[in-house]
Amino acid sequence: MRAIAITQPGDPDVLQPRIGPLPAAGPDDVLIRVAAAGVNGPDLAQRRGHYDPPPGASPLPGLEVAGVIAACGKTVSGWREGDRVMALTNGGGYAEYVAVPAGQVLPVPQNWSLAEAAALPETWFTVTQTLVMRAALAPGMTVLVHGGSGGIGGAAIQICAILGARAIAVVSSPEKAAYCRALGAVASIDRTREDLIERVMAITDGKGVDRVVDLIGGDMAATNIDLSARRGHIVQIATLGNASATISLRKMMAKELTLSGSTLRPQDAATKATIAARIRADLLPALNSPEWIKPHIERFPLDDAAGAHRLMETRGHRGKLVLVTAFGAAGDGT
Repeated sequence: MRAIAITQPGDPDVLQPRIGPLPAAGPDDVLIRVAAAGVNGPDLAQRRGHYDPPPGASPLPGLEVAGVIAACGKTVSGWREGDRVMALTNGGGYAEYVAVPAGQVLPVPQNWSLAEAAALPETWFTVTQTLVMRAALAPGMTVLVHGGSGGIGGAAIQICAILGARAIAVVSSPEKAAYCRALGAVASIDRTREDLIERVMAITDGKGVDRVVDLIGGDMAATNIDLSARRGHIVQIATLGNASATISLRKMMAKELTLSGSTLRPQDAATKATIAARIRADLLPALNSPEWIKPHIERFPLDDAAGAHRLMETRGHRGKLVLVTAFGAAGDGT
């Protein structure tokens, strides 16, 4: 099969096509013929040499795919060859085939192409694990979403809408604000020209937000504390700004705040299967609606993974970037 390898840690040009054997599928795995693979922040970190795969995981980048099941392990039930699926992988998604534990596989929503579906798993698993399950997102809550127009941000906005919470998107342009509102955000804040704390307090009548989804870190950690409501929960998903922060523990104590962090990739198969089950039961039915607003995607050929990484590093795009294989480009709705 054709796959994209990281030849050495470095800039996007270290992503190079390679020909290698198909991955071995274990008894609990399904082998997926990949039509498209999503591009995510952890892929960039792995390429730079900052996010090594866990023991036993594929060294190839790529944490989410959509495609068609090519084979099922002997203990797998509920799936069969030819099923259209999307999946959270344990690496190896930048390839024409990938083996995935069956518990991490979900059906493609109705009326979704495989390229569109490839943009869902990593972000939806991440937000479900952190905001929904760990931070106990509930109807009526107000959630501040940093990076609202990106992959994680868009997933958080739409998951809030499904579960009856109110998402406020933090963006950097009117175009991104409009995109977030189309996804379901009830309000937006332009961080380039508006005071974040003042706007949050105005929108929430001085209460602050119940939950924060933060990808920035650094100085934003202190700001998140200031704009949080009493007994709020700040979910730290990434540290695009700075991995270190200085915060007031007294403020956290006075407000009875929770600050939690987590990473998805090192979780075991059972944990990932539990997250998948929650998505399938509580979130996936909404995506089958013909009125559902799909996230914006930009397609790149698999061999141009470097180009996709370069664009993602500019932070100028909206939605998700996906790599399309020759199989995906040949048809099947991608």
